Amino acid sequence: MDKVALKEIAEKLVAKNKGILAADESTGTITKRFESIGITSTPELNRKYRQMLFSTPKIEEFISGVIMFDETVKQKNDEGIAFPEYLSQRGIIPGIKVDEGKEPFQNDKEEVTKGLKGLSERLLEYKKMELKFTKWRAVVYIDQIYPSIEAILENAKRLAEYAKISQENGFVPIVEPEVLMEGEHTITKCEIVTKLVLKTVFEELEKKQVFLEGLLLKTNMVLPGKKSLVKAEPKEAAQFSLRALEATVPEEVPGIVFLSGGQSSEEAVANLNGINEEGDKYPWELSFSFGRALQSSALDAWKGEENNATMAQEVFYEVARSTSLARQGKYKVEVKE
Repeated sequence: MDKVALKEIAEKLVAKNKGILAADESTGTITKRFESIGITSTPELNRKYRQMLFSTPKIEEFISGVIMFDETVKQKNDEGIAFPEYLSQRGIIPGIKVDEGKEPFQNDKEEVTKGLKGLSERLLEYKKMELKFTKWRAVVYIDQIYPSIEAILENAKRLAEYAKISQENGFVPIVEPEVLMEGEHTITKCEIVTKLVLKTVFEELEKKQVFLEGLLLKTNMVLPGKKSLVKAEPKEAAQFSLRALEATVPEEVPGIVFLSGGQSSEEAVANLNGINEEGDKYPWELSFSFGRALQSSALDAWKGEENNATMAQEVFYEVARSTSLARQGKYKVEVKE
């Protein structure tokens, strides 16, 4: 394991002003996203959409890395350049989602993430493609009964095993335990569960002797559940989120990349800004790894039409710029008259 190289890549992914574009939607997810704008997903249309995002002029000012899906890393742009190589040429680090989705746990509500079987072999293939980092997502539901300690522990063990295998193969792992926003829970309940989840994950990472300076944590902001109909103000979201992280995340971790988790682009950016207004007090870089929050406006503008590509890129650039400002705690909401 080359610890120096792992640390260097991890630090580049959370470089000042920059964050990660999550463009790793599975086949099922991108099908749903496309259906929402009235188009049908095909491998070729998926390729054109990712090409539109990746080729946006000057996007490297704000985007340090891109997480891709297996289909995408094997595709090429119109010039015949493979997407990982194309991104690398632009100074953007290419990465890959390596989990294989969820499987039922011991009840009808909770799930654990699968994909450890054959992971080392898959990583050998991705190594040849010059990919530099990996991502694995585990989800945690909150309701009156769940989450169970057993499901939290099983997901944490799998996250730690994934991280160990990734580092042994030369990849920086992005460890993503996500406490979902769905549900009626309060922000206080979300904080309690987030602390428990993160504490368990880092205990398992320590047991596996995962190199903490060569990984990133991707996690949820601490927020009330969507069905609670309560909206947290950015200052409150920042306070609860940072308190949970301070209690659980070792200072050796170079950075935390927040997920948007179903928030609107405006909410995610405002809350990220609130977090970074307090960010100087903490040992980690506080960045982002947004999917929908970065893409949704551009997807709406694109609509699957080649003629709309330039307009969609302009929209994508502006959202990325705003998110970069929020990453610095410098975002100001523009008041429309």
